[in-house]
This record gives sequence, structure tokens and C-alpha cells, in this order.
Amino acid sequence: MEKAIQPLDPVAVSLGPIDVHWYGVIIGAGIILALMIAMRESTRRGLDKDLFADLMLWAIPIAIISARIYYVIFEWDYYAQNTGEIMAIWHGGIAIHGALIGSVLTAYFFTKKRNISFWKLADIAAPSIILGQAIGRWGNFMNQEAHGGEVTRTFLENLHLPEFIINQMYIEGVYYHPTFLYESVWDLLGFLVLILLRRVNLGRGEMFLTYVIWYSAGRFFIEGLRTDSLMIGDLRMAQLISAALIAFGIIAMIYRRVKGYANIRYLDKNS
Repeated sequence: MEKAIQPLDPVAVSLGPIDVHWYGVIIGAGIILALMIAMRESTRRGLDKDLFADLMLWAIPIAIISARIYYVIFEWDYYAQNTGEIMAIWHGGIAIHGALIGSVLTAYFFTKKRNISFWKLADIAAPSIILGQAIGRWGNFMNQEAHGGEVTRTFLENLHLPEFIINQMYIEGVYYHPTFLYESVWDLLGFLVLILLRRVNLGRGEMFLTYVIWYSAGRFFIEGLRTDSLMIGDLRMAQLISAALIAFGIIAMIYRRVKGYANIRYLDKNS
């Protein structure tokens, strides 16, 4: 008789009545690593070494709140009947596009307050953002969420995945596409591309816009495999936003070059 497959425990540690979930631990680890990389690069680019730490004091809580609000809005039929779950982010249910909206707006007003270039800050942060996203997707893995449609075990084995990933994709008697993994790998590749592009010395703003285009392109196709998409009518909201962001990234990059806003280069001294 085949041994029953047990999912990984989503709780990392229990402290009395408090359960610390892997979801939060993994996202927290991604934020810390991303912050360390951004702080190191900001110092190298002549900015205050504490700049990103100060920004994160505002950006992290606002990003979490906006990510949850975004998700709840598009799942309101459920949360209207389960209002006690609205605050339960440890059960999953935060939308990365909501987090990005909140964090970008926070960064914009923060840079205005500090009298520094938003685009310079965004360029420095771009590799960190996508690395944090790559790590954060493993929180979805622990919660057995953000997966794709049904597949066979043979399909997963042919991807040469470790046994623990294959087993975690076995949910209520069915194997599913590990779309969390597809996006994590895509984001990790994007991180490496952006790190390499620092040597290319792109124009100001182009590092961040490259991130926007790269992430959105991958998300558009991966979203088509998912079974838990936030919908607007018959359309997947994440795909609509991804398509819009790709267009925005391309148009903004061309516009900034034509207007000369990208004449200042990433590696220019005191830029």
C-alpha cells in the first residue's frame, strides 16, 4: 500500500499560543536580504547608508497593508462572509501587485521628502525587489498556494524536481503545477540580469524599468497557469496589469531617452 504523502508543516515554531508560520519567516528573510543588498549598493552610489533602512520603516507596513487590501477587494465575495479572515495574512492572500503599488508610492513621497531622485533610488532597489520576490514565493510553497492546474506525478518527475517539492504539490489527492517555482526561478534570473546590467551603465531609470518589464513578462505567462487568479469578469487581473506594465516600461524608457532624462548614467559619479 502506497504511503500517504504528508504536506510540510506551515508552522515554523510555536511560542505558547502563538504560531510562527514559515510564510512570514520566508518573506521576512527575503526582505532582510534584499535590504542588505540595497544598503550596500546605495552606499557605493554615494547615498546615506541608512537611507533604505529609513525607507523600509514606512514601505514594509504600507506594502503589506496595500497587498492585503488589493487581495481582499478582488476576493470580497469570500471576505464579506468571513470578515474575521480579513486580517489573517498568515493564511496567505497578499497580492504582489498591491504591495508594489504601495511601496512605489511610498518610495516616491519618501524621495520627495529627502530631496533625492526617485529614479536613482528605484534603480538601486530594482535587483533587491525582484530577489525578495523570488524568495517570497517559497512562502506560497509552504502554504500550498499559488499553484497551477492539475498535472501528473510523472510530469513533475520529468522536471527533475526534488522529492519534497513534488510531494508538496500533492494537494487533496491531486498534483499541481509548481507555478510558485516557475516564478521564483524567473525572478532569480531577473536578479542576475539586473546585477549584470549595472556594469552596462544604463541611463537613469532604465534599471528599474527593465525590472518592471522582466517581471511583468514572466508573470503574464505564469499567471495563465494558475488556478487562484484574482479575476475581473473573465479576465485575470494580474495579466491585465502585467501587460499594462510592459507597455508602460517600454514607453517610459523611450520617452526618457528622447527627453534626455536618461542621459545621467547609473555609474556616473555623484549622479
